[in-house]
This record gives sequence, C-alpha cells and structure tokens, in this order.
Amino acid sequence: MLLGIGTYTFTWAIGVPGYPKTDKPMDAFELIRQAHEYGVSVVQICDNLPLHTLSNEELTEIRDLADSLHIQLEIGTRGVEPDHLMKYLEICKLMNSDILRTIVQKDNGYVGIEEAAKLIKEVIHAFEKEEVYLAIENHERHKVKELISLIKAIDSPFAGICLDTVNSFGALEGPDYVIRELAPYTINLHVKDFVISRLDHNMGFELKGAPAGSGQLDLDYAAKALKSHGRDPNVILELWTPFTGDIETTVQKEKDWADQSIKFLKEWVK
Repeated sequence: MLLGIGTYTFTWAIGVPGYPKTDKPMDAFELIRQAHEYGVSVVQICDNLPLHTLSNEELTEIRDLADSLHIQLEIGTRGVEPDHLMKYLEICKLMNSDILRTIVQKDNGYVGIEEAAKLIKEVIHAFEKEEVYLAIENHERHKVKELISLIKAIDSPFAGICLDTVNSFGALEGPDYVIRELAPYTINLHVKDFVISRLDHNMGFELKGAPAGSGQLDLDYAAKALKSHGRDPNVILELWTPFTGDIETTVQKEKDWADQSIKFLKEWVK
C-alpha cells in the first residue's frame, strides 16, 4: 500500500458548488506540493478538478511537477460513456497514471448495470492494451451486489473496484459488509472515517465525517479483508469535513483534519 491524498481530501479548498469559495482555491499544483510536504507518494486528481478542461500543455506541467517531486499520479472522473472514458484514457497515458477511477453514471445521472457493462466493454480492451486499470467506485446509486455483477460482466483483469469506506451508506449498506464483499475486487482504496451519533432529541441519527482514525471506521478489519484476497491497493485519504458557516474557517478545519489523518495513516499503512 502507498499512501496518498486526492482532490476529495481538500474538497472545500478546491471549491464546492453552491457554497462560497475561498480567496485562493487549491489547484493541482498546490495539491501535489501538499503531498510532497506530507511525505506521501500518491495524488489522485478526480472530477472536482476536471482534467479534460485543461490543455495538454497544462497537463504536462502538472505531470512534470509530480515527477520532479516523485509523486505518483492517479486520475479520476465520472461516467461510463465510451467517448468520455477514451478521453480520460489518453489523459492517463499523458499523466503516467496506471489507474482511472470512475463512478457509474451516464449524462450525470443513473445508468443501469447492464447498460454500464455494455458501454464499458466497448473500451475495456483499449485499457488492457495500455495497461491502465479502470477502478469503479461504490456509491449510493448501486448496491454492492450490482457492482460485483458489473465487474464480472466486464470480465477483465483491468477492471476492478475503487473501494470507498463510507459511500455505500447511501445505498443502505454498512462498511463491514461493503468491505468484505468488495475486497476481492479492490484495486484502489478511499479511506473516509465517520461518526454516527443519535440526535439530542433521540429521534434519529446523524452521520458525519471525521479525521481518519478518530471515528468508527474499522481500518484494521479493512486491511485484513484486503490482505486475505491478496489485495494491496494504494490508500487515498478522503474527508467529509462539515461546513462551519464560514468558508475560510472550513478550509482551515479541513486542513487540520488532513494533517491529523495523514499522521494516523502513516502509522496504519506500515
């Protein structure tokens, strides 16, 4: 396992649609420099910093900075449309990324598993040829068994799961079950910690993010599950930092959480 950060480590610093933006939003260059400062090995640039909007010259500058600081890049997007995936395969090749993380959606909306499999199978041989892995992230749109059926339908050693430790709560599936079932197919790991607490009036619960190692996520269970299937994915820290009501305060809180999380995860990945 190599440890890294991503654009969803610093979601507020980059910018959240519908919320105020900080005076100096984080870009890919700053994210890479932050990874270097942390002493981690990987940076995952996902859809909240969409790379297809940049020129090849800009992409090359990002790649060259990462290379100079010995940072491995991973690329992420959303969607399973063949043209879109092929566009991002070219970006992966340019950026020296051997992984493309994506989310099963089409035209920014829901797509069924059978259609998703059909669309991905149109391009998976190109991924195999370039030796780039397609990592499909679990999300609230599909249940675990659907995602497993998708991987089996694609039937390629270059298609697997980007396992997010929290996302599947939205599909009414808890972390232990999700980790156990998806571990055999996992090629990338998003670590998000969380806390579930009862509301003060006792009628209901609240699910919130937490710094890695300070919440209820059983990371040791995740490590054992992955190792039992011979899986050794890169670990990308992601955070669900709550909005404080003020963007600059929120960005600072996010940074504090990231600092705390990286300190913990450096010990955990040993």
